[in-house]
Amino acid sequence: MKRIVLTLATILISASIFAQDFQGVATYKSKRKLGLNIKMDSTQVDSGMQDLVMEQLKKQFEKTYLLTFNREESIYKEDEKLGAPQPAGVRVMVMTPGGADVLYKNTKEGRFTNQNESFSKLFLIKDELEKLDWKLGSETKNIGEYTCYKATLKREVEVRESSMTINENRDSEEDGDRVPEMKEITITAWYTTQIPVNNGPGNYYGLPGLILEVNDGTETVICSKIVLNPKNKVAIAEPKKGKEVTQEKYNAIIEKKMKEMEEQYHRPGKDGHRIEFRIGG
Repeated sequence: MKRIVLTLATILISASIFAQDFQGVATYKSKRKLGLNIKMDSTQVDSGMQDLVMEQLKKQFEKTYLLTFNREESIYKEDEKLGAPQPAGVRVMVMTPGGADVLYKNTKEGRFTNQNESFSKLFLIKDELEKLDWKLGSETKNIGEYTCYKATLKREVEVRESSMTINENRDSEEDGDRVPEMKEITITAWYTTQIPVNNGPGNYYGLPGLILEVNDGTETVICSKIVLNPKNKVAIAEPKKGKEVTQEKYNAIIEKKMKEMEEQYHRPGKDGHRIEFRIGG
């Protein structure tokens, strides 16, 4: 009898969710595990510099995102807030191979549009969504009030590991900077069938319920709040402005620009310690 009651409750919830003009807003928070080895020149840099650098890097990767979704579409973007200024004399520059300023996904049509401002130029990346070969598991856990199920995904990614030496009177040096190599990682996602929409944070989708948590071994993105059918509707509009390119073309542009930035920031600085950190690619 309990199972029958639970099934009926699930059906009623699903029917309510899929009412006309259904919409939801999910808030996600991201955290990244830092594996950077920073070497300090003790004759030039005070002992507290490394802790300061790591703290600044940690703040760079702790962000809040909003996913506004309906049954077929979504907009994913950072919930930008004014951050604390960096301490005088220290600049932490984080270079990534391109994030998403405004990411539109259409899961029904299997495509995405990513409006991204990189190096003072607005791009409109349009391409097909990657087909994700999820393996569904039976393990469950609760995230807030939602029962979530585990799913895993194997993926080949490019990995570059490096360490850095920070010296006040010369460039930051990347000791033992390695050639990028391919590595298989396991991505773990937790989704809830209580919100039966084929969507999730970032480029993740393809499960029989909203993805509330995803971890790729380095970064964790977890949902902290969900509002279903908010009173103030938010338009889910596909971005239109920007130079239209494919994902492959955009990656090539960003790679070239990042190499130019690396060369520029390896020159001797005149404004104190400058720390450069690169993720992926």
